[in-house]
Amino acid sequence: MGKTNPPRKSHHNGMKKKGEAGASKNYITRNQAIKKLQCTLGDFRRLCILKGIYPREPKNRKKANKGSSAPASFYYAKDIQYLLHEPVLHKLREHKAFAKKLSKAVGRGEYGLAKNLEEQKPTYRLDHIIKERYPTFVDSLRDLDDALSLIVLFAALPATSTIPASVIANCARLAAEWQLYVMRTRSLRKVFLSIKGIYFQAEVHGQTITWLVPYQFTQTIPSDLDYRIMLTFLELYQTLLGFVFYRLYTDINLIYPPKLDQVLDENGAGIGALLLEEAGAKGLVVQEMPEAGGEHGDAETKEKKRVYAKDVRKQIHEIEKAGAAPAADERDESDAVAPTQTDAAIELDVFPTPAGTDSSDPTTSVTQPSSLTAATDLFAPYFFYISREVTRPTLEFVIRSFGGRVGWDAVLGAGSPYKEDDPRITHHVLDRPVLPETFASHPGKRAYIQPQWVIDCINRKVLLPTDEYKPGSVLPPHLSPFVDEDEVRERGGYVPAEASAALEAAAMEEDDDEDEDDDEEEEEGEDAEMDEEVEEQTPALLAAAADPSNETLRHAAELEAEAQGVAPAQFEARLAAETKKAAKQAPAKKQAAQAGKRQRSEQDEIKASMMTNSQRRLYKKMTYSQDRRDEETAKLQQRKKDLEKRKRQEAKKATK
Repeated sequence: MGKTNPPRKSHHNGMKKKGEAGASKNYITRNQAIKKLQCTLGDFRRLCILKGIYPREPKNRKKANKGSSAPASFYYAKDIQYLLHEPVLHKLREHKAFAKKLSKAVGRGEYGLAKNLEEQKPTYRLDHIIKERYPTFVDSLRDLDDALSLIVLFAALPATSTIPASVIANCARLAAEWQLYVMRTRSLRKVFLSIKGIYFQAEVHGQTITWLVPYQFTQTIPSDLDYRIMLTFLELYQTLLGFVFYRLYTDINLIYPPKLDQVLDENGAGIGALLLEEAGAKGLVVQEMPEAGGEHGDAETKEKKRVYAKDVRKQIHEIEKAGAAPAADERDESDAVAPTQTDAAIELDVFPTPAGTDSSDPTTSVTQPSSLTAATDLFAPYFFYISREVTRPTLEFVIRSFGGRVGWDAVLGAGSPYKEDDPRITHHVLDRPVLPETFASHPGKRAYIQPQWVIDCINRKVLLPTDEYKPGSVLPPHLSPFVDEDEVRERGGYVPAEASAALEAAAMEEDDDEDEDDDEEEEEGEDAEMDEEVEEQTPALLAAAADPSNETLRHAAELEAEAQGVAPAQFEARLAAETKKAAKQAPAKKQAAQAGKRQRSEQDEIKASMMTNSQRRLYKKMTYSQDRRDEETAKLQQRKKDLEKRKRQEAKKATK
């Protein structure tokens, strides 16, 4: 008998073919995905945007591409598999067949058939995609930043052949509805005027939402942008905002969408053209209307609201049906009031408002906790008037979000609650130099300010003095409320002197409170404790002594001494003594800093010698960026010193 060969191992037992597992199985290229879905590149991009699918980067591109090194975009194979069952994909295929039939009918001259086909044009909805991508309401709020920014951007663009006018009108309506909700709930927290535009930040249901609004200049459309992609994002975001706004409005018992007054809208009323309706008020509308009680009006006169007579009669009929018919004498009184506005209508027409605010303002907050009332009612007692050269939509939105009343020049649109000569006006917003005769031409006491005063008050959460914001004067620096100065200082970045002075003033107040609590403690080591008390009680004085050329720090030290009851002569003596002391300690501190720097450099060299090549490269990148940041900080500080020196020289020349 011959020898028999041992059985060969099957490739099924532990051995896998190339391309059937691993990265080549988990990833798929874009061309393969298009071929699998049987759609065009444009439809594939639209599907990916709507479903939230984006390219992935595999660990090994060669293995993912089955050994090929050709450049390609990769997607997860499971994501593409899910797209096979997407209803939008089937609608896109139907639209493709519809386009072929329509072009064929038009080419043959069968216009009746083409009209019938146009009426049966296939359309798709994105409701199921919104539910898939945002399973909870909080998830949708977290994604509102980009949605609002894009909606506001398109609302400011002109209509072209690429962007239809209907799309722009819908974006403008959504932007106005969002502003109306923020004003109503007093949700606005921060505002910053930047070069790119105006940054707003609101807090809604515990989530911070930040969006960017462009300035109201003529917008130009770049020719190298693919607006098909942007319009696809816009389509998704419009659907998303429709869902979110419906939930937000119903949560505060308002009907969505709010009605639009066509007459006011055509006359440029802006947000004032939207009419709020309470869900249980049977269609009664709350709307801020112009005063009708003479040219000036009474300071305590409430703003009127629109009341429909049929709704009032319906409410009275329902009350009588319920057995709550008024007595004879009450009925007579109600008949006397009926031609203008009934008590029942007034009760139904007014939303519940917190104490101390005007119930006639439709933007009065009803959902904010009591701890935020002081901050959100910052402008509640005041009446503002916006001059014609000021951007009205931005200031109206900001002021009304914090409880203020706003009137404006007729050039800016219809619907102003009061005129320029109203004696109730407390703040007149101007953005141009004004002659002294203009100040005396208006009745009552009013402060003339520039628009930046409103924004700075909101960011500081306190009413600032108006002296530095008078028309024609040089405004103080406008600091961003989105920057954490402590974090920037820890990273070695540049912190403006104005921000440092504000932080030192806040620290001074905290230290004063702590000192009042610790007065009863015994004193040990008189010399050491005196130095510690000086550091704790006079931080602004020490800062001014360390930098004598800084006028801002000196002003903060003067305020600190005034708060502590220190006489001016005594303050000057203390400042001179501390300045000498700081000058003596400066060389020692500089020498210690240099020694510490040398020690750190030696330690860095030791650490670098123990690192791998990749760690060393990463460490060098980190140190390089830190050195660049330090150089930039030093450059800004030197520029600030040069500017202050130039100002002092100009002041000396002016006095001579």
